[in-house]
Amino acid sequence: MKHVLIATLAAALAAGAAQAQDWKAPRTPFGQPDLQGYWSNSTLTPMTRRPELGERLTFTPEEVKKLEQAVVEEVEAGNKPTDPNAPVNAPNGLELRPEFAAAGGDVGGYNRGWLDPGHQVMRVAGQPRTSLLTTKNGQPPPRRNGVATNERYGGGLGSFDNPENRPLGERCVIGFGRNAGPPMFPNGFYNNNYHIVQTPDAVAILVEMAHDTRVVRLNAKHRTDGVRPYFGDSIGWWDGDTLVVETTHIPEAQAFMGSWKDLKVTERFTRASKNRLRYQFKVEDPTAWNEPWGGEYEFSPLEGVIYEYACHEGNYALPGILAGARLQEKERAEAAPKAAGGR
Repeated sequence: MKHVLIATLAAALAAGAAQAQDWKAPRTPFGQPDLQGYWSNSTLTPMTRRPELGERLTFTPEEVKKLEQAVVEEVEAGNKPTDPNAPVNAPNGLELRPEFAAAGGDVGGYNRGWLDPGHQVMRVAGQPRTSLLTTKNGQPPPRRNGVATNERYGGGLGSFDNPENRPLGERCVIGFGRNAGPPMFPNGFYNNNYHIVQTPDAVAILVEMAHDTRVVRLNAKHRTDGVRPYFGDSIGWWDGDTLVVETTHIPEAQAFMGSWKDLKVTERFTRASKNRLRYQFKVEDPTAWNEPWGGEYEFSPLEGVIYEYACHEGNYALPGILAGARLQEKERAEAAPKAAGGR
């Protein structure tokens, strides 16, 4: 039975590949390959590969079934009535991820109904991938000269000196995670949705998390004024049916794995079929890595449209966050003389 399943899967992949080769992307009224529409990159596949998978690019059919069935059980567990003062328990001994299990007792806690990291393993050309990165081991390459790698989402998480020190996502300036990128990744929580709009001179990518919009200027040159926009300076051109986007001038607040000043990200968007938009990216920084590296995945159609993401939590919470920090500083200052006198 196992051999039959594998053979069936292989035949399906081959048929899908053949259809993809024969498929031609529709055109916009002004002649460009049409990438427009509502898309999602939600997935169970992580950005980096689990170490125990080594150099395996794909999951086995059995592994895919187990991973995707676990999500079905999570949803079933989350749909059952729960005690608001108790953690959510999964059936059949299934271990829920911490963010789901804590939803019952935490104020403002999220459950599986809100958090949507995807219901399926990511397929690229039909292959169920073990990571979004396509490096040999599915991990970022070592950095040169022992340069430290900052937190993936940028620094500032521990500073309470003033509002500007708080993270951009917390302040609702831009989304947390790297949904907008570049490079663009699902954030592992929710709202991994996009709306792409094209004109003859630009491509706009509206990112649901959190009301961000990337504008790619077509057939343009990079800015020379030294300004570093939140998502860098993106210019694009068409290479056949593929939109190529090159981004530089990325700000420090949007550093990717510690790289920003000399970082260049090259992205490629290609309609692989009616319901798949392939996304590939290459990361380059000669001061950080010895050679370029990157990854790929495929967007799938979003069932619905994107509504406004009215982020406000940080705006309302900042006075309390900073007031709490000032109170802690006062308490420490008052306690210092007492501690000194007691010695």
